[in-house]
Amino acid sequence: MELRELTMRTARIAIEAGRHALQDQINPHDLRNPVGADGGSRFASEIDERLIRYCRSKIVASDPCDGFWEEEGSDRKPGGRYWCLGHIDGSINYVRNMAEWTITVSLFEVGEDGLAKPILGVVHAPVLGLTYLAAQGQGAIRVRRTAVGDKREKIMPSTKRELKGSVVSFGMSYFPKESERALKTVAQMAGRPADIKRVGPTSLDLCRVADGSYDAYFEPMLHSWDIPAVSAGAVVVWQAQGRLSQWNGQPVSWEHNNDVVASNGLIDRELSRYLR
Repeated sequence: MELRELTMRTARIAIEAGRHALQDQINPHDLRNPVGADGGSRFASEIDERLIRYCRSKIVASDPCDGFWEEEGSDRKPGGRYWCLGHIDGSINYVRNMAEWTITVSLFEVGEDGLAKPILGVVHAPVLGLTYLAAQGQGAIRVRRTAVGDKREKIMPSTKRELKGSVVSFGMSYFPKESERALKTVAQMAGRPADIKRVGPTSLDLCRVADGSYDAYFEPMLHSWDIPAVSAGAVVVWQAQGRLSQWNGQPVSWEHNNDVVASNGLIDRELSRYLR
C-alpha cells in the first residue's frame, strides 16, 4: 500500500480510537490510585490497554507491515517496517479532564544500515478537534474540526528568526533531577522569549512547532516509553520542514534516551546556548 493511503487509513483508526477514549473521559471516573512513574491512574491504564488492542486489530486488518516496534526489538530486519502504538500521550491531562491529550501512531522503517527512522506519523487530539498527519515525502497537514466540517491545511513552521519575542514550549519528566534540569534551562532563558509554555503533551508540542504555533520546543531526557509520541510528532515536524534533533545537534536515537529540541530551523543557534 502506498504511504499516502496508509497514512489516511491510520488517521481514521486514530480518530475512531479517540472517540472511544473521549467517551470514557467524559464519563465519571475515580482520580485515586495513581500507578507508575508517569503519574497516571488505574483508570487511564485500563483505557490505554483497550485503545492499543483496538488500534492493533484495525492496523493488522489494514496493513500489518512487518510487525510492531515494541515486540520485535533486536529482531527488526533491514528494509522492514514496524508500527509503533502509543498509550494516551498526556495521561495526567486525560485523567484530570483537560483537553491536551493525544492518540499517536507511527511507522518505522529500518534502513540497510540497521538504523530505524519513523516515516509516518499521526497525532490526534480528540477534544481539540485536531489531527496531524505526515508521511515521508508527502508533507504534513492538519485537519481541524469546525462547525461547517473538517478543514484541511498544509502546515509549516514559523518564520521567527530570534529568541527574543518568540514562543517556546518545554517538557519535563517526573524524575526530580531531570525536572530540575528542565527548569534550570527555562530560568536561564527567561526574559528572552515572549512566552515559555508548559502544557504538553510531547506529541502535541511537536505538532505545534510544525504548524507555527510555537517557535521551538525542548525537553531533556525523553525515555523509551516516549518513543511513540516523539516518533509520531517527529514525522510531522520533519515533513513540515521544521527541525528536530538532540540538544547536541545529533540525530535522535530511537534506541536510547534523548534530550530533544524541535524548532522552526531559524532560532537553533541562539537556542542552543541554553541547552546544556
